[in-house]
Amino acid sequence: MTETTKELVAIAAAVAGKCQPCFAHHYKHARELGVGEDLIREAVRLARDIRASGDKHMDEFTERRITGEIK
Repeated sequence: MTETTKELVAIAAAVAGKCQPCFAHHYKHARELGVGEDLIREAVRLARDIRASGDKHMDEFTERRITGEIK
């Protein structure tokens, strides 16, 4: 795995994990490696989509549990 790929994965993980210091660290390192804004934005967008999906499914699960649809 390249350093660029590692930093893009780390950026996505930071966004998904809602860790601002992690994002700042990996964003800086990615830029130092010459990673373009377009690739960083793509990683961020992907992480947001994954996080939103998890949030949606958790919300649906808790609602079904509260209403007694599932035990």
